[in-house]
Amino acid sequence: MDAMARSGGVCEFCGAGEGVAAVTVAPAGDVALCAVCRGEEDAPAGHWRCLEGAAWSGEPAVQFAVWRKLGTIAEPWAAEARDGMMLSPEAEGWAAIPVIEHRDCHGALLAQGDTVVLIKDLPVKGAGFTAKRGTAVRGISLVPDNAGQIEGRVEGQRIVILTEFVKKK
Repeated sequence: MDAMARSGGVCEFCGAGEGVAAVTVAPAGDVALCAVCRGEEDAPAGHWRCLEGAAWSGEPAVQFAVWRKLGTIAEPWAAEARDGMMLSPEAEGWAAIPVIEHRDCHGALLAQGDTVVLIKDLPVKGAGFTAKRGTAVRGISLVPDNAGQIEGRVEGQRIVILTEFVKKK
C-alpha cells in the first residue's frame, strides 16, 4: 500500500497534516513524513518526543524508520525508547542490515536533500557536457546501495556523482 494512502495524508511520526510527502527509508520502503520530520525544517523543542508514540505503529516500515531516527538522537529518553521498541520480524531484519553512510570528500556526512559543490570538472557521459568545478547541486538524492554515489541535477540533467568529487555546502 502507498505510504500517503496508508497514513491518510498525515505524518506517520508526528501526525502533522501539512507538507506531508512520502520518503523512502531503505530497505523498508516509503513512510509519509512532514517537512520537519524529513529534516527540511528546524524541529521545535520537544518535537522528537512524538517518536515514542510512533514506535507503536503496526506498519514495519514506520517501526524501522522510528527505530533508525531514535538512534540519531543523543538524549536518554531516545535510547530508552529505542531499547524498549517491539519490532516486527520484518523490521528486525532491516535493523540488522548495516546503515550506508554517504560522506563528501572531507568526510562530512551527506543527507537526502543536501546541497553540495563540485570540487572538480566532471565530464558527464552520454550528455555531452562537462559539469564545472564550483557548481552547486541542490537537493541531492542518496544512492541507497552505494555509499560512494549521489544523484543530482546539473544543467537540467539528472546525473550520478561520486561523493569523492563533492563537498557539502
